[in-house]
Amino acid sequence: MRLNTRPARPEDLETIARFVRALASYERLEQTVVSTPEAFGAVLFGDNPRVFCELALMGERPIGMAIWFYNFSTFLGKHGIYLEDLFVDPTWRGSGAGKALLASLAKRCVDEGLGRFEWSVLDWNKTAIGFYESQGARLNTDWLPVRMSAEAIHKLAQKAKR
Repeated sequence: MRLNTRPARPEDLETIARFVRALASYERLEQTVVSTPEAFGAVLFGDNPRVFCELALMGERPIGMAIWFYNFSTFLGKHGIYLEDLFVDPTWRGSGAGKALLASLAKRCVDEGLGRFEWSVLDWNKTAIGFYESQGARLNTDWLPVRMSAEAIHKLAQKAKR
């Protein structure tokens, strides 16, 4: 069988949702998943998609995914790619699927003249850190991730003056 990558299609929505649930389980975050295949359909294939998904396939069988979106660097004056999730089915790890997905997105960066390709990794996930470093990535320890919950967003939004 041959390993290849391709953009996700509407018929892949159940697979994408299954991969997201499996990733959440691996990251010990399964209780936080509320997304559905329908939600992925709306954001990936709606009128104005702002998030994208690439699948890794062994033959015709989906074995991994990369969910990503464009970001922007004011310092570079260029867009980049932010990799939200990279997941390869555990039975297919070591098959080259993760490398193929990263390479596909790196090629997109080169082809589109993008300035950055970045993502986050859990600090306890030494296997993923080692894999990313083996592909030429480096940990950015100078910056800390920042996130607001929906509750905090709503509370802050009430302070907006319009």
